[in-house]
Amino acid sequence: MPKAQNPFRRPNVQLFFFAIIFCFGHSNSWAQTATWSENIAPILYENCTQCHIDGGIAPFSLVGYNKAKNYAGSIAASTKSRTMPPWPADPKYRRYAHERILSTEEIEQINQWASNGTPEGDVSKAPTDPKPKVGATLTQPTVNLKMPNYTVNTTSDEYRCFVLPAGLNTDQYLTAIEVVPGNRKVVHHVLVFYDTSSIPAKLDQADSKPGYLSFGGTGSPTSQLIGVYVPGQEPYRFPDGLGARLLKNGSVILQIHYPSYVQNEVDSTRVLLKTTTETLRNMIIAPAVNHAQSLLNGPLYIPADQTKTFTSKFGLNNTISVFAVAPHMHLVGKSIKAFNVNGTDTTPIVNIPNWDFHWQRTYIMRQPLIFAKGSTIWGEGLYDNTAQNPNNPNSPPLAVSAGEGTKDEMMLVYFWVAGFVPGDEFKIVDFTPLKNISGSKLLKKTLVKVHPNPGTGNQLWLESQNPCVAYDLFDASGRKVKSGMPLYDHQLSGTLIQTNDVPAGCYQLNLRFADGQRHAQTWVKN
Repeated sequence: MPKAQNPFRRPNVQLFFFAIIFCFGHSNSWAQTATWSENIAPILYENCTQCHIDGGIAPFSLVGYNKAKNYAGSIAASTKSRTMPPWPADPKYRRYAHERILSTEEIEQINQWASNGTPEGDVSKAPTDPKPKVGATLTQPTVNLKMPNYTVNTTSDEYRCFVLPAGLNTDQYLTAIEVVPGNRKVVHHVLVFYDTSSIPAKLDQADSKPGYLSFGGTGSPTSQLIGVYVPGQEPYRFPDGLGARLLKNGSVILQIHYPSYVQNEVDSTRVLLKTTTETLRNMIIAPAVNHAQSLLNGPLYIPADQTKTFTSKFGLNNTISVFAVAPHMHLVGKSIKAFNVNGTDTTPIVNIPNWDFHWQRTYIMRQPLIFAKGSTIWGEGLYDNTAQNPNNPNSPPLAVSAGEGTKDEMMLVYFWVAGFVPGDEFKIVDFTPLKNISGSKLLKKTLVKVHPNPGTGNQLWLESQNPCVAYDLFDASGRKVKSGMPLYDHQLSGTLIQTNDVPAGCYQLNLRFADGQRHAQTWVKN
């Protein structure tokens, strides 16, 4: 039997693991003073200037050193509290694709920069200033719809629906969707629905202005959510072989949120759809957590001056693949959570601990969650109908029940879901390494590596100058699948973790080192 080959270039290197470099695109030594050019600009340009840019929805721009330094204190405070960038989902409960959250190191770099007098640094090393996005990303859409020009004049948050006949004379499948704001200064977010009833058109005709006012939904019980837009969001492309079925002769309804105190701003938002007449696996977007159908302690009714928690239960008759979720409540809602229970196993789905109606969005799974037939999707919603709730639409508080209006309530979690087909579990959406959100500090240098990643074999090799003493391996649903101590192979002069019993998938590997540091690493087995 031939002698095993050492996979490393130098035969006598002490081998350990890759820790948290996956968390940090802009890692630097803690001994180095953070500067705008090398540290802060890359962080803000990647995470903040989709909104904080000239012509954007945010009230000020963070493009360029001179603009950002004036807000250094506010940037440090809002990022430290994690109110900015806005990402309402609890990242300690579930991690998602394309997250817009800052790592612990990035937050500490911003704080250091603000505390040290906002040094600019070497301007030759600064990234190129971003430009406002213009136009669409999707090319050759099947359907390209534009709402009529609408002049926004409002002193309070306005939610207005615009009805756009889709022009589909046959049933088709939606494969991609993109919303292109007509005026990025005033389009806060957009919910996109599809409806084949006449209700939205009648509501539109009854309103003297383009579109019609509607807060919670479209006013039609048959409207199907097909997309969500928030600033900076890229088009949503359905996984290969899947699409959302659109019935013929329907209309697209854009429910647009215009923020308060907007005067004489004209909007003409567009929506682009890519469709096909080819028969695809149907991905439905449906609220498995649903106040109208699955509450155990319903109906959804919150008396005045009370807080109340509701529980939803939805049993699965088939094994399903979950690709994304989008929670939805109104103004009395305080928190909402969903999880799956299969026997003794619980899989976190989504948790919004501090609900804010103005910051709702879709959360896309890094790889699909597979929920077995016979398991149960649970939902929990907390409502605060007291005067202490600053968002309460009634003063003094009045009893609130389920409905579509501003002063009504809802408890929904929409699921982008399809019947499970073997192979769904390998449809990885986002290979980007997860950012570290723990309170622990990093090594001064990135000294840890993993070989191979992605991997196909039965072993992981760890390389580091700091000995790894223990590991835990978690799958995409958060379940621990393996733990122990890395093994030292004297023949290969290396440290390894056996992975022959680990199925293909996307994992998080948590490591503990001899000096007490803890690190985490995304690892993919093909």
